[in-house]
Amino acid sequence: MSVLSYVVGVVFMLVCAALVVLVLAQEGKNQGLGAIQGTVENTYWGKNKGRSREGVLKKVTIVLSVLFVVVAIVLNMNIL
Repeated sequence: MSVLSYVVGVVFMLVCAALVVLVLAQEGKNQGLGAIQGTVENTYWGKNKGRSREGVLKKVTIVLSVLFVVVAIVLNMNIL
């Protein structure tokens, strides 16, 4: 095995650990009775949710998930 395969393996383990921590840090999607009634949240908080802590966690989780899949495919291709 080359040094590059070890480096990619370590990156893979770090991405896995980060994904676990990020998923556990996120809150559940409790929408309450508003989801049943179909009400739309047009508040300041509803419009700017992406800039909050929860929004940033969600975006980072998506990026790390894509990175996880890409690194997993690279590791399984045996090209390193």
